[in-house]
Amino acid sequence: MGRPSIDIFCRVIDNFGDIGVCWRLARQLARSPDVKAVRLWVDDLHSFARIEPRLDCVAPAAVIEGVTIVHWAPSPPDLAPHDVVVEAFACDPPPGYIQRMIKQKSLWINLEYLSAEPWVESCHALPSLQANGLQKAFFFPGFTAATGGLLREPDLLPERDDWIARPALRGQLLRDIGLPAKHVEALLGNTRQVLLFAYPQAPAAGLLQALADDATPSVVLVPAGVCPDLPRGQHRSVYVHDMPFTDQAGFDRLLWSSDLNCVRGEDSLVRALWAGKPMLWHIYPQDDNAHLIKLDAWLAQSPFQPLTGELMRAWNGPDSLGCTALLSNALAPTHWAEWQAASAAWSRQLAKLPDLASTLIDFCLERVTE
Repeated sequence: MGRPSIDIFCRVIDNFGDIGVCWRLARQLARSPDVKAVRLWVDDLHSFARIEPRLDCVAPAAVIEGVTIVHWAPSPPDLAPHDVVVEAFACDPPPGYIQRMIKQKSLWINLEYLSAEPWVESCHALPSLQANGLQKAFFFPGFTAATGGLLREPDLLPERDDWIARPALRGQLLRDIGLPAKHVEALLGNTRQVLLFAYPQAPAAGLLQALADDATPSVVLVPAGVCPDLPRGQHRSVYVHDMPFTDQAGFDRLLWSSDLNCVRGEDSLVRALWAGKPMLWHIYPQDDNAHLIKLDAWLAQSPFQPLTGELMRAWNGPDSLGCTALLSNALAPTHWAEWQAASAAWSRQLAKLPDLASTLIDFCLERVTE
């Protein structure tokens, strides 16, 4: 059985979520000895560069960490398809490219959005023979062994534990994001670190109020442009810091070192799970509150206590006062200890499952020959 070459097509819809998933997946595939070549097609290089500063937005193509990056422009370059073509989140490769896929007999994979809903297991890896003769399959990431799993580098958790054990590295990271020295020192002491990466409609004011009411002082790290209505600066015992965007490695490390992670979308959710810390997930809002069904399905698989579930639902609603009351309760010592233990346990449990890149490679190896 030969090693497949793989194309990944990505349209940047939500600024960073789609490209965040695709960039992590592409690098993991490129590092695998079972993969011959990886090429990532991206329509919005400027958004991509926010999380990958090594990228030159002007260059038509680049190679970073073994991945060839191609600008998916309105008139894309006329390149031969690889053995496997992954369209991320139903983004549809260009029609001309699909015609070349037919000649190449490429395996076509639709990488779906992450969901914990029960129906995902029955749809994962289902074939869908196209009228043009191409093999197509639906590939679902997920939280169980009956899905494609979650993105996770082989050495991620040992790397996390090693980094946490070296507090000097944390201090340098905090200085690198421009946090004033006195707040760096506070965070290396007993001050609570909170990372806030949510959509604009999140009840961030309720979060700030609950933290300000708590006996433990807090520093809230907010990437530039996130929750723009939340005032930066000092608020009683809480300091809100406007920080620059970091690359994905820096983002992971901020998650590892924070006591509470407020994240959004898909990529950040998975990285917060690997941090093993208490978290609030702001799920991407959908019409008719369809996103709340997905949130409930995810909570049903989690080991979280009912209070955490109530708080998570409030975090995804408009009631800032309700969010404040629930978070204040969750920060109480007994509930906080339960939340910490459940978060760490779920991270360990999920790490026992196959990761998304490995399951995708195995799937391709079963169907592609050189």
